[in-house]
Amino acid sequence: MDLLAKIGPLAGYIFRHTFYEDDFIKPNNSLDYGANLAQMLGYTNDGFVESVRGYLTIHTDHEGGNVSAHATQCVGSALSDPYLSYSAGLNGLAGPLHGLAAQEALVWLLKVQKSLGNNPTDEEMIQFCNDQLNSGQVIPGFGHAVLRAPDPRYIHLQQLAAKYIPEKPLVKLAK
Repeated sequence: MDLLAKIGPLAGYIFRHTFYEDDFIKPNNSLDYGANLAQMLGYTNDGFVESVRGYLTIHTDHEGGNVSAHATQCVGSALSDPYLSYSAGLNGLAGPLHGLAAQEALVWLLKVQKSLGNNPTDEEMIQFCNDQLNSGQVIPGFGHAVLRAPDPRYIHLQQLAAKYIPEKPLVKLAK
């Protein structure tokens, strides 16, 4: 619990250090976890706060079968320090097939946007995807391929985006 309490302020500090020259925003203990993280990042509008809450909530469904949960459990089963066990799980997130999967999908969307613009036609998207697949590349997804159905986390994030930032070109492109 101690480690989880430190993650929000640490993430806020890293973000503010990277993008705002060390203008650190202290935690506000009167806020819930998601709202507190949003304000430490420097954003307090309702849409962003609700999106952070949604993002954090939908990613808590990983209970045991994925890389990060398995690594945490494996290291913990050796009676290692809880911090080291948690660190193992975080390291498991570094791969493009797990924690970086969403980032890989975003990088791909930016590639599509750069190549086709903000409003490609269905035909242009089909051709782009076919060209990519025919060249031996993959198309990063928005969830787990084994589901063979839209990932409920993607659907939830898409609903949040449609409610709060529907005009954003990447939101339209992802949809």
